[in-house]
Amino acid sequence: QMVRGKALARCGLVLLSLWLCIQSVPISVDKTKEKAHEEELGPPQSTGLHYDRYLREVIEYLEKDPHFKEKLKNANMDDIKQGKLSKELDFVHHNFRTKLDELKREEMSRLRMLLKAKNDIQEGNVDHQALLRQFEHLNHMNPDTFEVEDLDRLIKSATKDLENFDKDRHDEFRRYEMMKEHERRERLKNMNEEDRKKEEQHYEEMKKKHADHPKVNHPGSEDQLKEVWQEADGLDPEYFDPKTFFKMHDSNGDGFFDETELEALFTKELEKVYNPENEEDDMVEMEEERLRMREHVMNEVDTNKDRLVSMSEFMAATKKEEFFEKDEWETLDQNSFYTEEELKEYEQHLANEENDINKKSVELQKQREELEKKQEELNAQRMGLQQAVEEMERLKAQSTKAEVKRKYRIAKIVV
Repeated sequence: QMVRGKALARCGLVLLSLWLCIQSVPISVDKTKEKAHEEELGPPQSTGLHYDRYLREVIEYLEKDPHFKEKLKNANMDDIKQGKLSKELDFVHHNFRTKLDELKREEMSRLRMLLKAKNDIQEGNVDHQALLRQFEHLNHMNPDTFEVEDLDRLIKSATKDLENFDKDRHDEFRRYEMMKEHERRERLKNMNEEDRKKEEQHYEEMKKKHADHPKVNHPGSEDQLKEVWQEADGLDPEYFDPKTFFKMHDSNGDGFFDETELEALFTKELEKVYNPENEEDDMVEMEEERLRMREHVMNEVDTNKDRLVSMSEFMAATKKEEFFEKDEWETLDQNSFYTEEELKEYEQHLANEENDINKKSVELQKQREELEKKQEELNAQRMGLQQAVEEMERLKAQSTKAEVKRKYRIAKIVV
C-alpha cells in the first residue's frame, strides 16, 4: 500500500496544512454518511514523517496556549517560513513549555535508540550524514529544553519534507510499476512458447480493455465540476454556480479546500477508469491518478502555495481560460513512467541486491557453521572436564577409604 496521510485544517489554522499530509478518499463516497465520518475522525492522522508523533504532540500543546494560538491564527505563510512565529514561543505559558521540554527529551531518547539499532544492524558501516539528517527537526546540541530554535527547525523541516512528499510518492509509484513489469517478464521466461503467447495476448487484451473508458474531463475544469454538480449533488448543470459549489464541498466549513476535499471532487472521473472488481484496473494506479489530478489543480489554482484553495482563489480560477478546457485528461495508460534503459538499471539494482543478500547469507551460514563447531568443541571440553572431575572424586573417595583402613589398623595395634 502506498503511504497515505490526511490534510487537516482544523480551528481555521491554515498553517496546519503544511504539517499534515493527504489521505486518499475512497472511490465510493456515501454523501449521507460523509459528515458523520468527518466527526469520527478524531485527532490528525499520520503525516508519514519519521518524527510524526513528536510533530503532532508539539502542535497539540502549542494550540493549548491562548497567546500562541491567537498568533498562529493571524500569521501568514511568510512569517511562518521566516521564523517569526517561532519567536512567540518565549511567551508560551510555563506549564506548556515544561511539557515541550519533556516531549523533546523523549524524542532525543527515541532518536538515540534508533541510531544505536541502525549501528548494531549495519555493524558500524553507517552513513553518518544520513543519520545526522534524522536530527534536523530539532537542536540536538541542547537535548534537555525546547527552545525557539527547536520550533523553528520543526516548522522548516516539516514544511520541506511535506513539500517533497508528493515527489516521494511518485518515485515509489514508478518503482512499483517497474517491479510489476519485471515480475511479468520473469513469469514469461518460465513459460513454454504456447503459454507465453497466451499470456502476452491476455496482457494486451487487458491493456485495451482498461484504455476503453468514457471521456475523462480535465480536473478542475467547468465540465468536470458540472459533472460533480449533476451526478453527485443531483443539481441541474444549467444552474451551476461556482460559489455555491465551493460552499457545498467545503465539508468542514473553514473557507478552504484542503487536499482531501479537493481529491474528493475527482471521484466521478476516477470511477470512469478504475473499478476494483475489474482485473485490468490497478487500484495503486488509481491513487497515482488521483495525486496527479490534485497536483494539476493545485498548480493552477493555489496561487499562494499554502496547499489550500481559498474561495477567492477558486473563484479567480473559474474566470481563467483553463477552466473552460474541453480536451480529455490524459490518464496514466497514455503516459510512460520509465524507459527501457531505466527498467534495465532497476533490474540490475534488484540483481545486485539479490547478490548482496546471497553473499550475506553465505557469510551468515559460515558464521553459523563456525559457531556450531565452537559449540561442539566447548561441549567436548565440558565433557572432558566433567570426566576429570568425576575421576578426581573417585580417586578422592578411594584415598579416603584407604586412609580409614590405615587408621583402623593403627588403632587396633594400639589396643
